[in-house]
Amino acid sequence: MKKLIFATGNEGKMKEIRMILGDLDYEILSMKEAGIDVDIVEDGKTFEENAIIKATEISKIANCVVLADDSGLEVDAMDKMPGIYSARYLGVDTPYSIKNQTIIDNLAGLPDEKRTARFVCAIAAAFPDGRVVTKRGTIEGIIGYEERGENGFGYDPIFFVPEYGKTTAELSPEEKNKISHRGKALEMIKEEL
Repeated sequence: MKKLIFATGNEGKMKEIRMILGDLDYEILSMKEAGIDVDIVEDGKTFEENAIIKATEISKIANCVVLADDSGLEVDAMDKMPGIYSARYLGVDTPYSIKNQTIIDNLAGLPDEKRTARFVCAIAAAFPDGRVVTKRGTIEGIIGYEERGENGFGYDPIFFVPEYGKTTAELSPEEKNKISHRGKALEMIKEEL
């Protein structure tokens, strides 16, 4: 079986990735499982640039297919913030309960139609031959008025998907993977693999 490394240390992401890519003929490893411990400076200006930086850096070390994603939440009423800074918004060690409440507070008094937001995920695949491919997936929704749901992670409890009448944290993992930004981007990358 061929090896594929997904450049993340996020267990929540690894769970989703394994569910979505599980039918491929690859052994899917996190950086930790592959024994790679490096800090990569993500100083790109877009989700795609950051994903490419991670994938190509790890690919140089691993000599196998490496996937990396950069994803985040864009809130229209906040000038698309936190955007590429989603993980670092209000500080890396700040709990998401505080980040989520801050976003809810920023939108206080705004009606649903002004609470539009999207999750964006750019995935880069770096191949041993030097080739790099990127794909982008998005899911549109609105910012809820409170945290809801126990599934998912990060901003999922405040990201409300009107068609489902639920936040992404209230969706089952299977439902979420079908419609999520990461699910869509991974399905497109699957075709490249």
